[in-house]
Amino acid sequence: MTQRQTRPLGGSLDGLLVVSLEQAVAAPYCSCRLADAGARVIKLERPEGDFARAYDRAARGESAYFVWLNRGKESIAVDLKTPEDLALVKRMIAKADIFIQNLAPGAAQRLGLGSDELREADPRLITCDISGYGDSGPYAQMKAYDLLVQAESGLASITGRPEGPGRVGVSVCDIACGMYAYQAVLEALLRRARTGEGAGLAASLFSGMADWMTVPLLHHDYGPGAPQRVGLNHPSIAPYGVYPCAAGEEIVICIQNEREWLRFVGQVLKQPDLAEDPRFCDNTARVDNRAALDREIESCFTQLDRAALVDLLHQAGIAFGAVNSPADLSAHPQLRRVTVETPGGPVDLVAPPVEERGVAPLFGSVPALDAQGTALRKEFGA
Repeated sequence: MTQRQTRPLGGSLDGLLVVSLEQAVAAPYCSCRLADAGARVIKLERPEGDFARAYDRAARGESAYFVWLNRGKESIAVDLKTPEDLALVKRMIAKADIFIQNLAPGAAQRLGLGSDELREADPRLITCDISGYGDSGPYAQMKAYDLLVQAESGLASITGRPEGPGRVGVSVCDIACGMYAYQAVLEALLRRARTGEGAGLAASLFSGMADWMTVPLLHHDYGPGAPQRVGLNHPSIAPYGVYPCAAGEEIVICIQNEREWLRFVGQVLKQPDLAEDPRFCDNTARVDNRAALDREIESCFTQLDRAALVDLLHQAGIAFGAVNSPADLSAHPQLRRVTVETPGGPVDLVAPPVEERGVAPLFGSVPALDAQGTALRKEFGA
């Protein structure tokens, strides 16, 4: 068996310096992925620290959010209201390849850290401004947080049960924005390698989620209307959702095409004639007659315990899943983990979604506030 190497995942960004004036989730998500790829990331924090440090104390006394998004970074506390610290930050940026910031709207420009000004001084610099709504338009000066954007973007209106809208249970708008920012920074690095020119990038929570909302938006603009809230069911595919088994356990099934539908009604429901029923003859008909379809499925499923039903679904090649809790995820046999050191002790995090074959990822520790402050002030001193 080939022995796995242990090194920073990919290591593709070795030698690059990232300076990130960041807080909360979206910008730290972007810079964390850059650190995972081997870049040196200096995290600039307020004197009291990134406020995400105080979100909770769930991970060995540290914030779960902060531990998740700040591994492998160097922390320095700076007070940008003082000329000395502002000058220090500008010296850091002068040596950086990438500068990321997600201050309140207009704050970076007032400090002399606006993208245009920085890039005029250093055309090779890649800047990435992360905001709630972008730097233009009527919402540009509005503060924005994840739940607000879930509501503003329309996501909440299609999430939840018919009785009312719901919040997606993780910071999905922040994560989407951070992912898009990371993608754009990598693209800018590739372009800079060819042209020598940096880039001024801007990503926003609203724009990221608006992109994710394209399918319901197109249904509204060109179709019969945006999908309705259907709880743990798919709004435009049926059957695709959760059903009860004999003992009250639940199972999620998915039928993606007519071949699967034929196998499902014949081998699982043992009612092959349903394939010819005009109410269920294709996906559109099944969605239109979802209530009747669900009755047929439940009349079968509630006669079987989950293990027997899983056997039938396996044999028929039908996709299914469990309705798991975070506790179930923690014990899931498919979950991959990595251990990261934090000020409170080691924490087992979820491993990066993308694996490099033959490489065991190695990550730096999560820094305490200002952990590298003294060394960085000496390194970037006047």
